[in-house]
Amino acid sequence: MSTYPNITIIASLIADPSRAIFLEALLDGRALPAGELAYMAKVTPQTASNHLAKLVEGGLLVVEKQGRHRYYRLANQEIAFLIESMANIAPPVQVRSLKQSDQLRHLSFARTCYGHLAGKLGIALCEALLREGYLIEPQDEENKDYTITTKGYDWFASFGIELQVKPGSRRALARKCLDWSERRHHLSGLLGEQLNRRLSQLDWIRQMKGSRSVELTETGKKGLYEALNISL
Repeated sequence: MSTYPNITIIASLIADPSRAIFLEALLDGRALPAGELAYMAKVTPQTASNHLAKLVEGGLLVVEKQGRHRYYRLANQEIAFLIESMANIAPPVQVRSLKQSDQLRHLSFARTCYGHLAGKLGIALCEALLREGYLIEPQDEENKDYTITTKGYDWFASFGIELQVKPGSRRALARKCLDWSERRHHLSGLLGEQLNRRLSQLDWIRQMKGSRSVELTETGKKGLYEALNISL
């Protein structure tokens, strides 16, 4: 008998197409009702409820009750990283319709990933912060965290971003995250989440309704160019 954790249990939960759609839909950190998830997966409410119950039992989702309604979200950030990591090694999507092509284009340009920005926009932000000397690449290949420079802390503060971590916290500040659509790194961790929050506050980006996709506003295009010389 193997002494390693039984990963087949988790693998079997994710392997079902409907359950995979649920997990992907929740990657932006939102909590969604069963009915909306059923609509996304094109299954009946009863089928969705059965699948969701298995995901909750397996520890991949948690459920929050508000009155008669139940809202589901990913159990933790590790689940989000697991799904994104699997997307990195999955075969490319076979586009079969104009609608699917548009959805993929929007997701590839900019999307949320459990609180931080991914896609072309997320990568452009990360590379600009490195170029400006606000972040430094890790020297050790095993290290997945960027170093925030003194210059970086000053700039982030001037931009309205606070990077306060509670003593003893193991929370990553600025972590490298491989982007499944671009095969390059974007920024996750506390800094990635705070950047997403600040850009939303400034109305530089807007979450597209019913999607993980993010829209870059005209104000955002101008602001990013002036602040970080990013042209998208």
